Amino acid sequence: MSNALVFIAIIFIVANLIYFFRNKTYKKSYFSTALFMKLFFVLLGVTFGFGILYYALSFQETVVVQSLSDNTPIKHSFGNLLYFSGVTMLSVGYGDMLPINAARFFALIQAAIGILLPTAYFMKALDHSKDE
Repeated sequence: MSNALVFIAIIFIVANLIYFFRNKTYKKSYFSTALFMKLFFVLLGVTFGFGILYYALSFQETVVVQSLSDNTPIKHSFGNLLYFSGVTMLSVGYGDMLPINAARFFALIQAAIGILLPTAYFMKALDHSKDE
């Protein structure tokens, strides 16, 4: 039952994305596929880069813990730190992993990039629409 629900959810998400990209309702659209792909791959690359950075830092010191009260370190696998990087990039974190030591500074920088890059995308898309 759960596999069927997962499959239905994935189909629903894909259908919505296809609808978004193919919908030509608006005569003058500010959407640029090239800019969107550029944003997507830049966000992906920056997320991966910060994942590598956190992984490298984890050899020197603990970089993420479960909670600040007991300082239980999270296993420093690349997968865990890539997850932490992705959550930090796309939100400001779920709270299941908390950065400590040098990772706190880098997490702040990454969160700022995660907010500013999409904003810059929309500003660029609006600027691009004025040129046409």
